[in-house]
Amino acid sequence: MLQEIEADTRLTARQTGRKALDSRVMAAMARVPRHDFVPPELRRHAYDNRPLPIGYGQTISQPYIVALMTDLLGLGAAAKVLEIGTGSGYQAAVLSELGARVFTIEIIPELGSDVAERFAKLGYSEIASRVGDGYYGWEEEAPFDAVIVTAASPTIPPPLV
Repeated sequence: MLQEIEADTRLTARQTGRKALDSRVMAAMARVPRHDFVPPELRRHAYDNRPLPIGYGQTISQPYIVALMTDLLGLGAAAKVLEIGTGSGYQAAVLSELGARVFTIEIIPELGSDVAERFAKLGYSEIASRVGDGYYGWEEEAPFDAVIVTAASPTIPPPLV
């Protein structure tokens, strides 16, 4: 998976401005057990460099996209990050492996419940997650050093700026 991410990074360098991704991001990606973030019937594809369905019409993002978005955040040590669109929790786990304090919001109750259990089982108990509409952010925890939106939105929600 990591070799495919590196290859995609080189292929898209002109569009992204990134010839290589931060080695810390790649190391964090290597530490997160992606197979624990996909449905059991898709585990054999967990490390393919493509998105996979996780239920409720949602997907776990392609590993390359997770790595690129994480790299673009340019996080420093102990950064405080708000993630909108928890999904399976994979992106939040990668951010946590970088040392970020992660606050993540999922609008689909079933996914939000599943991810809280997954974080506890995998030892990501420091990730704060809740079910709600990410459009409004997480005001009581603001400000954040970075905001990552992994869910579709027709506009940038003003409360996140």
